[in-house]
Amino acid sequence: WNEIIELFRAGMPLRKHRCRFKSYERCFKASEAVDCLHELLGSNQNFGPEVTRYQTVKLLKKFLKNHVIEDIKGRWGKEDFEDDGHLYRFPPSSPLKSYPKKPSCGREIIKFPHWNEPKAGCSQEDMPVKSVTMNSEMWYKRHSIAIGEVPACKLVFRRELTQTNIEEIWKSMTLSRLQKVLGLDSLDEVLDTKLVNSKHIVQNVYNVNKQGIVTLEDKSKELPHWILSAMKCLANWPSCSDLKQPTYSGFERDVFKTIVDYFGQMKEPLLTFHFFDVFVSVLGLLQKPSKAVEALQISCLLLPPENRKRLQLLVRMMARISLNQDLPPLSESVRIRTLMVQAFSRCILCSKDEIDLDELLAAKLVSFLMDNYQEILSVPSALKSSIEDHVVHLQRVQIKYAGADSDATLPPPSFCHQISSGEFECQRATGSQEPLAALLEEIVMNKEISVKDKKKKLKQFQKSYPEVYRVRFPTPETEAMLFPEKMKQKPPILMWAFKKPFQPFHRTRSFRM
Repeated sequence: WNEIIELFRAGMPLRKHRCRFKSYERCFKASEAVDCLHELLGSNQNFGPEVTRYQTVKLLKKFLKNHVIEDIKGRWGKEDFEDDGHLYRFPPSSPLKSYPKKPSCGREIIKFPHWNEPKAGCSQEDMPVKSVTMNSEMWYKRHSIAIGEVPACKLVFRRELTQTNIEEIWKSMTLSRLQKVLGLDSLDEVLDTKLVNSKHIVQNVYNVNKQGIVTLEDKSKELPHWILSAMKCLANWPSCSDLKQPTYSGFERDVFKTIVDYFGQMKEPLLTFHFFDVFVSVLGLLQKPSKAVEALQISCLLLPPENRKRLQLLVRMMARISLNQDLPPLSESVRIRTLMVQAFSRCILCSKDEIDLDELLAAKLVSFLMDNYQEILSVPSALKSSIEDHVVHLQRVQIKYAGADSDATLPPPSFCHQISSGEFECQRATGSQEPLAALLEEIVMNKEISVKDKKKKLKQFQKSYPEVYRVRFPTPETEAMLFPEKMKQKPPILMWAFKKPFQPFHRTRSFRM
């Protein structure tokens, strides 16, 4: 702000103009101001040639509102500047804004980590490590001394894995873990696995800075400097003295609108159209937060690195703004958290085909992202460790014993000896009958199923495995003991049973005279 004002005041030509038969010294036309400022912004590294003439006019409107310029009659305070022939001038007082000061208090203020790249420090890779080369003979001697003599063996060196091999391992194991967390029989119903780029997964895991933000190899895909500065301004408000922004009324709303407009013009959401069904399927796990967090962790690894980085920066800014009580309200009628969700949910998640429920689904997912962004947008450590261990295992020297056709890391195999056909049949019967007998006993002792279902299951078992059934129920009596018959109740004795049998009616003489 101050830099542009100083450049504008220094570079804007001032001369004498006439208006309505009157001359005005040291002033300029509105169209001349647009030409000059547009040229200055285009050559400035913080803005660049993509700045339009329309945006320049909007900035001059802000200049007029905040008394950076005034018309030739000294009027200012409204945003009625137009690209025409009206005359304006610079006011005599300085239009530069004072920098916001940090509140003074006795204790130290906790700062958020800087968004800049971390300084290069020493890592474990720089530490000198003495390498030990162990050949087959040396290994055999040490192993023999430790546990005694072992069968003859040799070390087999695996072929070296290429970067492509490692990337494919990352892709297959990541998708396998995602399928397990989502509880799906196959990912085909929510994802075309051919569209998953294995390079993206590896870059998202290893190309990160100290704060866990993805670092891009292609710098042309980075966020523009001016939008990143705007996001820093609101995320760190008011502790952002290095940004040198003014404090005029409504400034923070202008910055917020700039960020919303930038992300709103993207052709595709940050979570991409291809992965829409994957992220929607995660919504079914929100009742189990730990499962939902892990599913989102893995799903976000599939994103292109530039999308993942923008998502990290955007969601972190949204979460900080929602919790910042020092930031002036960005809307008069909507709460700050609701405003964040409404403003950015569509640029984070939406489907390629317009669906009415997209907005609700996106709002629900974005709210969960804001609450758990630090964990969700970090690399899942358990998955990383398991894949790295698997890669190391594939690259490790293996032990091959004499007579073995395959490599093994287990103890030497035990050799078998031939047995007779009778012993084989006995072992086969014993080995198969034990688990079947346990299954039958489980059916018998199960008290949760009804008598009708239990009889049905037992009849099926008897038909399939009659020998095992006969061992458990050798006689019909033993089977009948499982379902004892209930005592039949005799019908109640009625009083009329004790009376004389029914006598037919005999007609008698009438008593009528």
